[in-house]
Amino acid sequence: MSTQESRKERIDRGIKVRSDGLYALMSWRELCYLTLPRFILITGMLSLPFLVPDMYWQRVISIVCIYAILALSFDFMAHYVGLVSLGGAFFIGTGGYIAGILNTYFSIPPFLTVPLAAIIGGGFCTLLLLPCLPLKGVYFAIVTLMYPLFMARIIEAFDIFGGTDGIIGIDSFSSSFAEQYFVICILLIFLFGLRRFVTTDRGLIFTAIMDNDQAVKASGINITKYKALAVYIASSMGCLAGACLTHIYMWSGISQFALDFSILPIAATVIGGSGTLVGPILGCLILVPASELLRDFGTLRIAFYASILVGFILFKSGGIMEFGQRKYEQFERWTKI
Repeated sequence: MSTQESRKERIDRGIKVRSDGLYALMSWRELCYLTLPRFILITGMLSLPFLVPDMYWQRVISIVCIYAILALSFDFMAHYVGLVSLGGAFFIGTGGYIAGILNTYFSIPPFLTVPLAAIIGGGFCTLLLLPCLPLKGVYFAIVTLMYPLFMARIIEAFDIFGGTDGIIGIDSFSSSFAEQYFVICILLIFLFGLRRFVTTDRGLIFTAIMDNDQAVKASGINITKYKALAVYIASSMGCLAGACLTHIYMWSGISQFALDFSILPIAATVIGGSGTLVGPILGCLILVPASELLRDFGTLRIAFYASILVGFILFKSGGIMEFGQRKYEQFERWTKI
């Protein structure tokens, strides 16, 4: 085709009309262009248990999904609500202990303890964080960081819920494939559910609260109620992840309040891309396996995290997802003039 009769234009030109959520589909080719990234993500996640035959690395897949759920909850609160939470370990520990108690004391099976732990744990965490909702920025972050330390010391001092030994004898999932596909499906449901939720009217209110909470308050909207709802959503996700972790390891203890569950999701969000929701998942797919490979180096893994974070902040501050999305939307094709 002669260049005099045609020209290059971006593939997405003519597809996106007003925003990323409103499209005018002109052909099946353009529909495939829009759905290809989602298709790759879904099929890639669902095929992971078959691509990794080793039992050890199959367990790592489950841990990746648990950290990814935590990173999703952090990204949702930080980017769409403006509440930077360092309480990922608080959510994990609360959900883990609730699932352990329900399973060992009340003989409730894992597939029921997980949703119950999410509902009950989300309410418990929201209730404890309710007095902190007026705080902003670093003040809210510091307070949420104190909660897992506080809970761990309470359990240790009063020797409750097994004390330092934790709760043992917890049932596991029926099989490794049931475990992996359960956490993978939960992760995908949370991902696409949040992507849809943030575009609704309530999602727009969350964004408005982050931008200017006083203006939203002046319009007659109860911002405390919406912040509490956001905390409940994020904490329920974290508690569900903690419940899954408890049944995977068949044990619940103080180590579930470790700060690793607060630090690694933040690092994954920075690497993957904050505000994209998919970015934190990509970050966890990189950091968690890398952490397992560097397990023999002990605490030097912290230096590895720090080096990666510094590199991404200096050279790719938007993260992998933002860079990849920008490149994907720059693909061009020849069209007739």
